[in-house]
Amino acid sequence: MRVIEGMAPSNREYGFSFSSELRAPPEEVWSHSTHMRGVNREFFPLVRMTWPGADGRLPSPPPFGERLFRSWILLFGLLPMDYDDLTFVEFESGRRFLERSVMLSQRQWVHERIVTPTEMGCRLTDSVRFIPRLGPLGALQLGLFRLAFRWRHRNLRRLFSRGQ
Repeated sequence: MRVIEGMAPSNREYGFSFSSELRAPPEEVWSHSTHMRGVNREFFPLVRMTWPGADGRLPSPPPFGERLFRSWILLFGLLPMDYDDLTFVEFESGRRFLERSVMLSQRQWVHERIVTPTEMGCRLTDSVRFIPRLGPLGALQLGLFRLAFRWRHRNLRRLFSRGQ
């Protein structure tokens, strides 16, 4: 857990990172990462995120600093538990994005995903920082979000494990 010193407890920032070595070309992993169906494959069966329209492909580049759409986060794909006003502030096609969004439960949600080529495929790194709306729930949310991203990376390694 990362706590920024000198901030009031209600503005406490939490954060974590996960990295996975994947045996797939970076282009394939990036394509997966920028499609809502790919995102939902990472979360399955814990949660599902909604998106407008049929395609689910994120525009490249997306508009910066404005809400792309509201995605409802559904526990086990059924029960609404939160929403994410998906907003990108940086986007390097094929390599990196930085999402800075507002959620029902979070005053600020920052998610950076980086795909780096390696000899065997690529490394995918997710870094998350957040400021909860209800400060006392921060430590609990940290544990839940770490669990969700640990699950995502488990699914990523399963999906992109060619040659292992």
